[in-house]
Amino acid sequence: MLAALGNWPGAVWLQGSGTAYLFINAAHILGIGLLLGAILPLDLRLMGAFRTVPLAVIGPFLSRAALIGLCLALPTGLWLFTVRPAEYASNAAFLWKLGLIALALGNVGIQHAGAGFRQALAGGPLTLRVRLLALASALLWLGALVAGRWIGFL
Repeated sequence: MLAALGNWPGAVWLQGSGTAYLFINAAHILGIGLLLGAILPLDLRLMGAFRTVPLAVIGPFLSRAALIGLCLALPTGLWLFTVRPAEYASNAAFLWKLGLIALALGNVGIQHAGAGFRQALAGGPLTLRVRLLALASALLWLGALVAGRWIGFL
């Protein structure tokens, strides 16, 4: 299956074109930047920072901006994976990155499904659960970022 991914026409194109690889990689980095650039301020606000900034205003906006970043980072990341799938599949840092992303996405689901998050967006108090999930979010997404950078060093 990994060999088939490496022979997919999109993978072959990236393998043979430095320019194509450059643009897909840049799009991946842009997606990561948008994702983390939205998630981290939201998490900080949910942890209690920037109290003068209304959560009802920035919460929905930052959540949607993070989703757009994720929607750009995931497909471009998968596409970049197809360039050397066997190498990435055996790279400990890549596996850590995938695991941390899975945990971070699960954490997002738990946070957004919780009544405390919805109440906080409506101007209610920031519960301990909301704050702890925001801390976990920040740590998980930053961990995924570090693991992603670590891939090239293993």
